[in-house]
Amino acid sequence: MDFPVSGRLAGIDYGTVRVGIAVTDTERIVASPLQVYRRVNSVADQRFFRALAEDEALVGWVVGLPVHTSGDESQKSREARHYGQWLAEVTELPVRFFDERYTSQGADQLLLEGALTGRRRKLKRDMVAAQIMLSAYLEFVSMGKHGEGTESWE
Repeated sequence: MDFPVSGRLAGIDYGTVRVGIAVTDTERIVASPLQVYRRVNSVADQRFFRALAEDEALVGWVVGLPVHTSGDESQKSREARHYGQWLAEVTELPVRFFDERYTSQGADQLLLEGALTGRRRKLKRDMVAAQIMLSAYLEFVSMGKHGEGTESWE
């Protein structure tokens, strides 16, 4: 399954408890935070992501790949890859993995500047991290890189 060059994408900031979600516009100019999904169980999670894909008219997923500053993969990287494979199977949409180094720190900085309380920052952190990662992906692709530096799961 080829990764589509047009249409809405969702960015995923994977977590074992919470999943941050951001989406692009149809022209892929801007990424916006959408929500934080609190994982429940496999059946509920499948239902949620299938509905999300349909409701948001998604054509693909960009899953953040947490790697060490050296670029080496971690246990979390392997978990994110597994989750991306699961998303592809459940929704029948292609997945691309993209480096998400420093997105959580960037989200924290943005939320601190927004003067939110600690509890409210924590609630929004994952979807803002997803937005930062998805925005970086859009910029990367707009520079003509397309698949370079990313990996697809098909």
